[in-house]
Amino acid sequence: MSQIILINVSGQDKPGLTSSITGIMARFNLTILDIGQAVIHDHLTWGILVQIPAEQESAPLLKDLLFHMHDLGLQVHFDAISAQEYEQWVGGKGKARYIVTLLSRSIGAEQIERVSGITARHGLNIDSINRLSSRVSLENPLNQNKACLEFSVRGSAPDLEALKADFLRISSELEVDIAFQEDSIFRRNRRLVVFDMDSTLIEAEVIDELAKAAGVGEQVSEITEQAMRGEIDFTESFSRRVALLKGLDESVLATIAGQLRMTEGAETLISTLKGLGYKTAILSGGFTYFAKNLQQRLGIDYVHANELEIENGKVTGRVTGTVVDGQRKAALLQQIATQEGIRLEQVIAVGDGANDLPMLSIAGLGVAFRAKPIVKESAKQSISTLGLDAILYLIGFRDRDQV
Repeated sequence: MSQIILINVSGQDKPGLTSSITGIMARFNLTILDIGQAVIHDHLTWGILVQIPAEQESAPLLKDLLFHMHDLGLQVHFDAISAQEYEQWVGGKGKARYIVTLLSRSIGAEQIERVSGITARHGLNIDSINRLSSRVSLENPLNQNKACLEFSVRGSAPDLEALKADFLRISSELEVDIAFQEDSIFRRNRRLVVFDMDSTLIEAEVIDELAKAAGVGEQVSEITEQAMRGEIDFTESFSRRVALLKGLDESVLATIAGQLRMTEGAETLISTLKGLGYKTAILSGGFTYFAKNLQQRLGIDYVHANELEIENGKVTGRVTGTVVDGQRKAALLQQIATQEGIRLEQVIAVGDGANDLPMLSIAGLGVAFRAKPIVKESAKQSISTLGLDAILYLIGFRDRDQV
């Protein structure tokens, strides 16, 4: 009968190692059943599972490999694998696969220990761990303010909701973000990203800034907070806030638009998405004037927001057309996806408020960004620690992939 041997190699990496090792295997007509390699700071860890034909003796192969590894200064270890063990391993590869993404300003051992502990307790096994963020310079550590590890895990967790709840709990305790996604074909094949505007693409709530200029800041801010917490209906709260702006001079809009600060990572994210051919959209419960200003600055493809009515150079306290509330955002997301021929599984939606939940729930990847607790708990994923460009990590991009 044929034999199955697992060969593990470690030592200093150098060009040509794989070629020279597999060259010896080729002389013995081996079948390669699996192979994997990792290099960390020029230290190689290399594994290969081979099948030795029934007519071949294993001893000559192992002797040749052992002497060759010695000449190369490498450590080698051989393990015989039974046919039953191999078939069990093959069967395990058919289990569900997931991606756990750990996001932080810097990665510490406790974070990895807690994440890996939770996956183990829920019956998941880690197949691989990859660093998506750039290496940290010890001389200029301040230039690196984000870190990301991606865990590929497999298994059948009996209660995925409980697992996600455990991740959410340690996210708060350790000031990290942990995303948990099914490793499906759609994860790396997103094509449309839609954004809320206020407190998502920009750091401010525009209506609050307008209210300050109109002298009704405290009144509007309180209504805004109630709406974002989901305590009052968005459409009602929106009408009440806009009514308080009546009489504001139109020139104030341009002044505020020029003062708005982009959210951390927004420009990097949008430029990378555009460079890779993604479609982008702003679906905002804010105002068209400011959304179109962002569209010009960032090159956004679609904009849907509320049209603030202005007469004789003054804000009337009303909006025209259909109010863009939570349900309207979800409908617009579906409309754009259909128009572009994109499946909902290929859509990413990003927002921070309760009125964003409908669109976050129907998108393939819904991300609550620096959101209120009720939104974080309800959304599929959340990011609170890093900037918007951390979304690139959730779809598997490394820092070096940024355009």
